[in-house]
Amino acid sequence: MNHSVNKSYADANRDNKSLLQWTQWQLLDSILPTGGFAHSYGLESAMQSNLIKQPEDLKPFIIQVLDNTGSLFLPFVHTLNKSPDTETWTRLDNLLEATLTNEIARKASASQGSALLRVAASVFHEIAELKLIRERFIGSGLVYFHHACVFGLVTGLLGFDGKTAQRSYVYLAMRDVLSAATRLNLVGPIAASGLQHEIASAAEGIVERWMDRAVEDACQTNPLLDTVQGCHGYLFSRLFCS
Repeated sequence: MNHSVNKSYADANRDNKSLLQWTQWQLLDSILPTGGFAHSYGLESAMQSNLIKQPEDLKPFIIQVLDNTGSLFLPFVHTLNKSPDTETWTRLDNLLEATLTNEIARKASASQGSALLRVAASVFHEIAELKLIRERFIGSGLVYFHHACVFGLVTGLLGFDGKTAQRSYVYLAMRDVLSAATRLNLVGPIAASGLQHEIASAAEGIVERWMDRAVEDACQTNPLLDTVQGCHGYLFSRLFCS
């Protein structure tokens, strides 16, 4: 009898882990309408400012973006993944609002985070808290829905382990910058895919360096990137929102 119960529990646990992987893949899938592809992480502005002049300039730019993403945002993702409650979320969301130093970055973060929570509340209906949180705080003025905070909250409620959540967040940044590069005709799709493979080891090193840090350790590693993104609103013509 005990053997049967233990076997049943093990099978259920295996099934839950398998289903969680499907959820993880879905959260990273480009088909999920969270608005990530409307943002270039400052790449469009960098190209028009001649900081990025040729395809060879793209790899170091992306690595710098990922390092900045890891240093500034992973502490928020980590903390909220570990403690996905409304009190922690509202506190850290307001902290991140004060931390982001330019209007373009703040608006981009809030836009993507709001879209992510809307989609998550609609798609992952088995997590009732997501819908309740959105209904409670939408239009309240109490939060800004910054993307890193919403991502940490959502992954925590969905049951992602901390390492997967943080690694996924950096992956999303890499994916979106490479997508922007192809639409700006800086590189083609095959070259972008090859570059993504090349950058993977550097991206893993970045994740390991900034993983599991407290929000008090959040910082910018490349202020120039922040400045370049802040100039996006001054571009005469632009394809992306940021």
